[in-house]
Amino acid sequence: MSESSNDSPSDQDAAPPIPLTAPESGFRGPLTDVADLAELAAALGTGAGPIALDAERASGFRYSARAYLVQLRRDDVGTVLLDPIALGSAVADLAEPLHTGEWILHAAKEDLPCLAELGLRPDRLFDTEVAARLAGLPKVGLGALVEQLLGRGLAKGHGAEDWSSRPLPESWLVYAALDVELLDALRVQLTALLREQGKWEWAQQEFAALAAAGPPAPRAEPWRRVSGLSQLKDRRGLAVARELWQARDQLAAERDIAPHRVLPDAAIVAAASRPIGSADELAKVSVFGGRSQRRQLRHWFDAVQRGRRLPDGQLPVRRPETDAAPPPGRWERRDPDAAARLAVLRDGLDALAERWSMPVENLVTPSLARQVLWDRVDPTAVPDRLTAGGARPWQVELVTPVLRDALATR
Repeated sequence: MSESSNDSPSDQDAAPPIPLTAPESGFRGPLTDVADLAELAAALGTGAGPIALDAERASGFRYSARAYLVQLRRDDVGTVLLDPIALGSAVADLAEPLHTGEWILHAAKEDLPCLAELGLRPDRLFDTEVAARLAGLPKVGLGALVEQLLGRGLAKGHGAEDWSSRPLPESWLVYAALDVELLDALRVQLTALLREQGKWEWAQQEFAALAAAGPPAPRAEPWRRVSGLSQLKDRRGLAVARELWQARDQLAAERDIAPHRVLPDAAIVAAASRPIGSADELAKVSVFGGRSQRRQLRHWFDAVQRGRRLPDGQLPVRRPETDAAPPPGRWERRDPDAAARLAVLRDGLDALAERWSMPVENLVTPSLARQVLWDRVDPTAVPDRLTAGGARPWQVELVTPVLRDALATR
């Protein structure tokens, strides 16, 4: 296994990228007809080679994280866009033919859940973003990779659009088609780079873990992610904030609208930070007096009342008790010896990251490493603890000695 020098030409020496403003071989779709989908399934089923995939969501506009457009490309099929809203459950007919090739995605963790909702799951995949991180490339966005490795420039700018709208403008479709246009070419370049650096086996472990991963576990108390919640100084205010969050979440789910578009976090905190005895008083709070919020004023005031009337024994605590390691900034105050061990761990991981030219977070999940340290895990049990926390074998091999050195610090 050879170490990586990660030498690269300077920006001054690099030739300007050749712009790619549209797929060179064009694209089909978006397909909305089941007969066209069946034709595509047949072509995929009899073909061969890797399949580039991508999906567009409307996260900033919709409550759901469903796919509103799916893009795929294979050399023997070309680039095809699918409208999963029009096609519905029929999209799952592509599941079997899509197993004929390795999937290529960029930032697969973002797209795999919404593809799984459509009945599409990979047997094996290649993630160009993960590969680029392992290779230690300075920028790992799709456009940056295309420029660094292929000398091309992608026409970008529509990633944050409302992809649930119909019809989709032609410029958006071109943007979407370009997202899969060069993924296979990137795969070839990144594979060669990872093999040269001695990291190919690491990448395969990462890809296998991505393909096998299920949906993320739901958060225990998602309402605590309300921005500005720390401004609330009493448990009664937290109760009101929780009730308002739940009321907002209910409306957002029913209407399939992003929660912040139903009611901003700032309004939740504002209403929870003061005593409110009537709907009229609530209407005087910023945001709640607006036209759209006045229509739901009774809904919001009922939530406020539920929080205000909750028995003391049912009020949420300010900081839930947890066995999780505290934030790094609190280690010195809570346990100076543990803080000393954390400093050793950080130095060791930084040196390891520099040696292998990759970010520390790709060597090991920082929170997992800190937890091992905070729990004073027996040094002989470190590999098992890392594995149980989701670390891959290559990570366990590299990080275990660093953690053992930190644990040995007195």
